[in-house]
Amino acid sequence: MSVVDNAVYIDGRRSVEPESLNHTYEVLRECPAGGRSFCWIGLLRPDADEIASVAREFGLHSLAVEDAVHAHQRPKLERYGETFFVVLRPARYVDPVEVVELSEVHLFIGPDFVITVRHADEPNLAEIRKRLEQEPELLKHGPLAVLYSVLDRVVDDYEPVLLGLGGDIDEIETQVFDGDPSASKRIYTLSREVIEFQRAVEPLREIFEQLRERADDELMDVELARSFRDVEDHATRVLERTESFRQLLMNVLTANAALVGQRQNDHITQLSEMSYNQNEQVKRISAWAAILFAPSLVGTVYGMNFDSIPELGWQFGYPFALALMVIFSAVLYMVFKRRGWL
Repeated sequence: MSVVDNAVYIDGRRSVEPESLNHTYEVLRECPAGGRSFCWIGLLRPDADEIASVAREFGLHSLAVEDAVHAHQRPKLERYGETFFVVLRPARYVDPVEVVELSEVHLFIGPDFVITVRHADEPNLAEIRKRLEQEPELLKHGPLAVLYSVLDRVVDDYEPVLLGLGGDIDEIETQVFDGDPSASKRIYTLSREVIEFQRAVEPLREIFEQLRERADDELMDVELARSFRDVEDHATRVLERTESFRQLLMNVLTANAALVGQRQNDHITQLSEMSYNQNEQVKRISAWAAILFAPSLVGTVYGMNFDSIPELGWQFGYPFALALMVIFSAVLYMVFKRRGWL
């Protein structure tokens, strides 16, 4: 059975624990009208028959029932007559893999009933129920007291998520300025998690706004309205920190891109300097090769074994050849020196 807990509360105390949903309906009908009595039915992965049963008994709207069955809804509060349909997205941060795990809770809140629907084991609403049962004065406020307690727990559970995200952002900043090449991927991944978390928190503004309207219409007890405002303050701080995390990650990503670009420019500058030095060395080698080539050319010509070589029989032929080598070398040296090759 998907009914994880089922009880009827009278004057803030757990009075009856029905054996079945039908028994719950019977007990609730026997309670005096306008009294402080309501039932709280907790469902985990309910089947179609169970959903249809509570929908018929309490007149739940078909669209809200469809949303509760299929899940994957954004946080919201919708009103169908005297019934509220609330969707909340509790969160848990898994630090080893840096992932924000989001679950989903649906609540049908009526004048004399609360139906909670979950499709995952977390969050465990049994702890909320147990704590609330220890506060009968709060529970006397009826179904809205249950909504307050669930909202309060969901918002409180956002705090560890903020701590986890904040710690990882601090680590990323260190990575960026240490030049870790894996920082860019980590920034992008964490940014996606922050955005998903923000999508779970941001719609709470609309939920609390509608609850304030109910309080303004004097349909909610003053003390309970104050409790909702306290939770709203906590939710606002969570949202503000989430927005600051998103902005901070954008700034870190920009800084990382600038640092990567600077390192690339420094590397290109080093390569350019190395290329320039190599060119200078090539110039020097080429210049000396050309200088040495001139006497080698003259010596090679005069070294040929031909009788008709000019100046071969000339008395000053040998000194002339040496002088020619020196002149060619000196002229080339002066030319390369003037061009800065030597």
